[in-house]
Amino acid sequence: MITATRRWVRRNRANFAIGAGVLGAGYLAGQYVLGKLSEARQRMSDERIAKENLRRRFEQNQEDCTFTVLAILPTATENILDAIPVEQVLEELQKQKAERLARSVGPSEIASSAPPSVADTAEDDAKSSSYQSEGYVHASQMEGGGGGESSTGSVEGVAAPGERKSTKSKAQLWNEMKISSITRAFTLLYTLSLLTLLTRVQLNLLGRRNYLASVVSLAAPPPANQESTINLENHDDDNFEHAYGNDFETNRKYLSFSWWLLHRGCLDLMDKVRVAVKEIFGHLNPREEITIERLSELTLEVRKKVEGATEEERRTCKWLTYLIPPQNEEEFVLQQSGLSSSTESTSPTTSTSLRRLIDETSDLIDSPAFTHVLTRLLDAAFSHLVDVKISQLSYKIPPVSESAARVHEIVGDVKAKVASSLAVFCRQAHSIGSGVNNEYLTAIESVRDLEAFAAVVYSSNFEFESPENVSISRPTTAAGESNRTGLAAADAEFEDAWRSALAKEDGKQ
Repeated sequence: MITATRRWVRRNRANFAIGAGVLGAGYLAGQYVLGKLSEARQRMSDERIAKENLRRRFEQNQEDCTFTVLAILPTATENILDAIPVEQVLEELQKQKAERLARSVGPSEIASSAPPSVADTAEDDAKSSSYQSEGYVHASQMEGGGGGESSTGSVEGVAAPGERKSTKSKAQLWNEMKISSITRAFTLLYTLSLLTLLTRVQLNLLGRRNYLASVVSLAAPPPANQESTINLENHDDDNFEHAYGNDFETNRKYLSFSWWLLHRGCLDLMDKVRVAVKEIFGHLNPREEITIERLSELTLEVRKKVEGATEEERRTCKWLTYLIPPQNEEEFVLQQSGLSSSTESTSPTTSTSLRRLIDETSDLIDSPAFTHVLTRLLDAAFSHLVDVKISQLSYKIPPVSESAARVHEIVGDVKAKVASSLAVFCRQAHSIGSGVNNEYLTAIESVRDLEAFAAVVYSSNFEFESPENVSISRPTTAAGESNRTGLAAADAEFEDAWRSALAKEDGKQ
């Protein structure tokens, strides 16, 4: 029996060897396939987690941008309101109206009446027989004797004997009121749009660095001697955040450059807007009645003067001088922000990292994508002011319902006096520059191109964030120009990413 079994095994040993080989190969192939499937599942899971982490970081970054704009916008608003004191001109007009009333009616009637508004003052001027100059008339100059003098002198709104007389005529005051109120509102719209874009660029550049540093730090295994230790603060050379320029000092100095727009850029922009407003609105009489379409056309003409009349002019319009200080003013901006002084010395690494951030920001501001997005933001802001606020408050046009089933009321050529629109311009200036519940900021952030632009800034040019690009020596002017040249060379890649982002957004609609 045993001998027969041995003979059978010897006769079939080749078959056994082949079968064992086939089974072994099948087992190895199965294990290989299972391993590849497991790796694919793990890779897909890691990619999904990474994308979710990136999306969550990006969304949080955009919320931070909104809160930052609301926090620093009142600073620019205060500077613009101080530079264009429309309320003082209105007060002069109200005093002149009170003087005219004091000559025509009794002082008791003046005291019992409410203070006039811009529209009320315009109505009173419309009833006057001429639009000529009228100076102050004190109570002592009125006819009626000493009793009228003593009683009228105490009336609120009438100039007291010791006050300085106005040197401007009523026509001059109304013209100044018209130009100043429109200029102030338009300047605040430009400032809000530019501040929104600048903040998006700054925080998304810093967010990109922070994200890249966190990814590299998670991917790099810790040293063997530090596996069981907890490092609360790391200032060593192997700190990835410092290697990628993501240190606290650099970030503070970089963000402080928004001081230029808040204190200098907005005022320079105000001068440019004032020239355009004078040229377009200068011929309008405050008592003239115009339609909302005519007001929109005049507003568009002002925008063409400021931004450019054609696509090519808008593309070549430079906004960098309003947003980023020139290189010889950078130290001054840091000193004004309280982050630098003449006695302090900045580390070479910080200077290099800060210079790279400023150069990349400048290149982004000069890019065609920035101008395109800014135009869309200004479209939304001006539309909210003219087509919504002035249309409803001055022309009494009911808002258009979003429901398609509702029958809309057909409104004819509704006209309103320019003075009534000026009153809305005055009030809306405070709403545009408000740091709480800002409707204009909400309208601006609803533009989809803004999020697409922020996504491109957040996810592009990772190759320029490699640690080997961080030099230890202090950068010279030639080094800064070389860095700017390298960033400019990636402009085509940036434009491709920008078009891809817009294509994805179009697919979501």
